[in-house]
Amino acid sequence: MNIVLVLVDSLTRNCLRAYNPQSPCSTPNIDRFAARAQVFNDHFVGSLPCMPARRELIAGRKEFMWRPWGSLEVFDPRLPSEVGKGGHHTHIITDHYHYWEEEANGYIQSYDTIEMIRGYEVDHWQPMDPNEEKPDWVRKVEEFRAPEHIGQYYANTRNWSKEEEFFSAQTFGGACDWLDRHASKGPFFLHVETFDVHEPFHVPEPYESMYAEGASKNEFNIWPPYQVYDDLDAFMDQTSEAELNFLKSQFMGKVTMMDKWFGRLLDKLDELALWEDTMVIFTTDHGHDMGERRAFGKQHPHFDSHANIPLMIWHPANPVPRRVSGLTQTVDLFATIIEAAGVELTSANRHSRSLLPTVTSGAPSQRDAVLYGTFGQGACATDGTWTVLKSPEPDKPLYLYSTAIYRPLIVDNPVDGRLSKPPTKPVDHGYFAPSVELPVWKIPIRVDPRSDESFLFNRSEDPDQERNLWESDPEQRARMLALVRALLDEEGCPPEQLARLGLESVAA
Repeated sequence: MNIVLVLVDSLTRNCLRAYNPQSPCSTPNIDRFAARAQVFNDHFVGSLPCMPARRELIAGRKEFMWRPWGSLEVFDPRLPSEVGKGGHHTHIITDHYHYWEEEANGYIQSYDTIEMIRGYEVDHWQPMDPNEEKPDWVRKVEEFRAPEHIGQYYANTRNWSKEEEFFSAQTFGGACDWLDRHASKGPFFLHVETFDVHEPFHVPEPYESMYAEGASKNEFNIWPPYQVYDDLDAFMDQTSEAELNFLKSQFMGKVTMMDKWFGRLLDKLDELALWEDTMVIFTTDHGHDMGERRAFGKQHPHFDSHANIPLMIWHPANPVPRRVSGLTQTVDLFATIIEAAGVELTSANRHSRSLLPTVTSGAPSQRDAVLYGTFGQGACATDGTWTVLKSPEPDKPLYLYSTAIYRPLIVDNPVDGRLSKPPTKPVDHGYFAPSVELPVWKIPIRVDPRSDESFLFNRSEDPDQERNLWESDPEQRARMLALVRALLDEEGCPPEQLARLGLESVAA
């Protein structure tokens, strides 16, 4: 069995007509794939944002209670290595530049072959010219972002004029070329990952004007801030409905462009007659809020707008398209892919539950509820009908647990706990992590919560999550908090996190 994994960054489910028939965004090729695949209705994130989600995918570990964004741990299993035990050649083609940053080491090195497409976001690829006259749209972004951020992106892409030069085109085009060369040489696991549709929302024509209604990136920002709370608040205070609509138009333009090149991959699977012996997975790491609730990006609290994400799977053993109910999560793809490769799951697997029985024979989901969140922020859970978003209590201790005591990063970032200098407080070490037979460091750390408000929603009656029932329905609040405590106990949680979430006295 061949396996193709397509991972598109920041793809909001509500933008896709397969999930939202009223979406104005044109995605004919995703629609084409959905028409033949199994479409999962209640697929959720686990650990956010980018690299925590990929640790779930690559290592099968849900990490948001234990550590922030970082490299793979030395004790983590590697998905490509596990799949390779089944005789598969493993290959990744990606433009996701975080993979070759120092603080994200270990994620791709275990693939047999690797193809990297350079230049996304602040990838240090092309030299910046400090004396260069910048266009208006670059200066517009500089109003709320460091000049070196958009300056690096502009240096990387300043000479691009053709659609074929942009990231999703290079990524999917390269995947098609790889299939031409290697598809006939034996079983393979092909991981196709585009950082599109991540910001900056920079697209060529015809996509720039496709949904823009005459607006231009020279008058509106295409890369608003959200990592720094004060900058986001300042942006939201001065922005306009017209600017937010323009941002949405550029996001949709990116989605439509990505969809076109995803279609080239589908065409290649047709051309090479690969559908009969290839499982194809299409998904994302998280969605992306576009100004709803004064939020931008994928920050806590994790509303369904970016936490309930698309997942579509084709498997030749069950070729009848259908909608799949039942809760699933990103981490489940680790076990699913390994089992599809004919490899027995490692005994160290703790969090991942294979979807293969669901995909091949229609077996029900193995989850009654799912837990998700961002390190140092809060904990979120849903049982499919009710959702709770529990924010942390103030001034409680927080630790990250890792075999790496110091990970050099771009900034000292109290938003997501990333460190730029060694900790100054005493650091402990020991056997803290469940099912890990190695000691890890226990490092005191500060993270500033984005919100101190907690939320409770009835998803059936309030799918847009507009009515917070936290105060008005104490019975359901107590039930859902007990569910959060039970999930934390089941998955493994440092004791101080229970105190930080105010759950020490809550019975599971």
